Amino acid sequence: MEMEGGCLSSFIDQGSVESHRLFLARRTILEMLRDRGYVVAPAELDLTLSSFRSVYGEMPDLERIRISTNLISDPSKKILVFFCGTEPVKLATVQHIFNRFGKEKLHRMILVFQNKPTSKARECTENFPLYKVETFQITELLVNITKHVLMPKHEITTEEEKQKLLKKYNVKDHQLPRMLEKDAVSRYYGLEKGTVVKVIYDHEITGSHETYRCIV
Repeated sequence: MEMEGGCLSSFIDQGSVESHRLFLARRTILEMLRDRGYVVAPAELDLTLSSFRSVYGEMPDLERIRISTNLISDPSKKILVFFCGTEPVKLATVQHIFNRFGKEKLHRMILVFQNKPTSKARECTENFPLYKVETFQITELLVNITKHVLMPKHEITTEEEKQKLLKKYNVKDHQLPRMLEKDAVSRYYGLEKGTVVKVIYDHEITGSHETYRCIV
């Protein structure tokens, strides 16, 4: 019986819940950045939970897991990902972050919250004047939604491809099927209003077909 118990315990995560959650969220963020066209080292993506814990510990220092990288197509466009702690996210919290990083030449910032922000804190992030600020709850990042078996493939069209599409079908972008800017997939890719996405379905349940959606 002791042997059976020992074998069973080998399948149970013996580490801290916090390190597991941060590992999963950080991995999803890294995959997100890669899919958006940012520089992401393969070694970072391949990091296992045990390796993550050996590097960052059971109670990771949030400063150490912060991510900063640049777009491959335009290295001048830099993004910063900042993981917030478990304390309440108040207006003073985000103001402190912006005071600290606001003067950096950033293209975007992603804030990962472990607690829900107050309405004033949320408003502050949505109206930051220097660059786009995105926010995610850590629970939204524990699983990469784009990897779901039923999730169709999304391809972001260039402005040239968008104009060719509109001309081909003689339509305006607002006449295309819509996808909300707050949609989970739209947020994953960081899409903004007016962007047109090609959605490719290829599954025995959905069948094989393509459609286009405009972010609104």
